[in-house]
Amino acid sequence: MTGKTEQSPAHKTALYGMLIALAFVLSFVETLIPISLGVPGVKLGLANLVTVVGLYTVGIYGTVAVSMIRIVLVAFTFGNVFSMLYSLGGWGLSILLMILCKKREWFSSVGISVIGGVGHNIGQLCVAALVVKQAGVFIYLPVLLIAGTAAGLVIGLVGGMIVERLLRFIKKL
Repeated sequence: MTGKTEQSPAHKTALYGMLIALAFVLSFVETLIPISLGVPGVKLGLANLVTVVGLYTVGIYGTVAVSMIRIVLVAFTFGNVFSMLYSLGGWGLSILLMILCKKREWFSSVGISVIGGVGHNIGQLCVAALVVKQAGVFIYLPVLLIAGTAAGLVIGLVGGMIVERLLRFIKKL
């Protein structure tokens, strides 16, 4: 854990289970929120909140595990193979950029979240370009960059507040 107190396997399992459940519920809630910016696939990225919190509390490996499990669960529950493909493409670039920037300590949780939101959108556009074999999908890039930045700002601010409180709580355990 980044909060770095030694914890029992049962405690870690409970914490990871909580993060997976929270990410799953946030993904479901996101399906209930209609967003129409004229671009297919624009979402708030609520599950990214768990990713940001995870990077600062359970570390890289735990966050990657939680995210991968969430992507598979959500795809099988609410989506399909294509939704999983798009999610993995967006997540792959997003998590890579977030990890690199966090390790270098270049940005706060807000910056990390913005990078994640923008990276996710670029990753999904790359998958879309491969699936439809058309680079024309990148015409959506300006709108997706703005949407990813805005969502990343909000998620990063909320995530930073959660991390601060969660680390204080974890240290008391």
